[in-house]
Amino acid sequence: MPATSGTGDHATGRVALVTGASRPHGLGMAVARELATNGFHAVLAGRDPGQTRLRAEELSAEGLTATAVHIDLSDPATVAAAAARLDAEFGRLDALVHNASLMPDWETSSLLEADAGRVRAAFEVCVFGPWSLTQACLPLLLAAPAARIVTVSSGAAMQVRAGAAMPRPVGAPGYSMAKFTADALTASLAVELRDAGILVNAVDPGRFASHPELGDDNDGRPTAESARWVAWAAMLPEGGPTGMLLEDGEPV
Repeated sequence: MPATSGTGDHATGRVALVTGASRPHGLGMAVARELATNGFHAVLAGRDPGQTRLRAEELSAEGLTATAVHIDLSDPATVAAAAARLDAEFGRLDALVHNASLMPDWETSSLLEADAGRVRAAFEVCVFGPWSLTQACLPLLLAAPAARIVTVSSGAAMQVRAGAAMPRPVGAPGYSMAKFTADALTASLAVELRDAGILVNAVDPGRFASHPELGDDNDGRPTAESARWVAWAAMLPEGGPTGMLLEDGEPV
């Protein structure tokens, strides 16, 4: 289990942006709480401004430091506006966590049955949006002394990694292909940012209870446990791994 400081009272000056943080029991909210507990000013981003603001207020009520910004990864204008706001308010970004995701084709079980519109939607949120957000936030990341970028991956990408050894057709093909591509993008960014001292990794959060409010536990562990490992990757010390796909702190 990764270590935590157990306090949000001693601000470190570090700032973290977590996308997909508008659901009360979602992974993004849990990651934001974990980072805020470790002294970060957590900036929660989501498509629904009202819900995202409520999540930030919940963290503030817990004595943590948090604010909300509106980011719709399919809308470049919101990406640019959020980056401009972060620049004006903080002038730096120490951790960028790409958590927002979209699985529009979970019921599809074959590449040949995939709907092109749904595939594009998955790539927009899982690949193109995070790519653009990283570009927009690059000056802020470079302004921090040791920035970290974390992409939340998925076990769904592993079936694509298997290539010709896949035992069956790709399930949720748009989502799975998008997550596989996001992993490749993460590794490629790690190479480009290595000399800048920015560590870039993907984290498979494993199976966790993503919708406990609906009685859906996915036979998984508590969301907070997965969130700790995502936050751990966002707080790696100098010399830590980069360009890796990690699960529970270990290379996959």
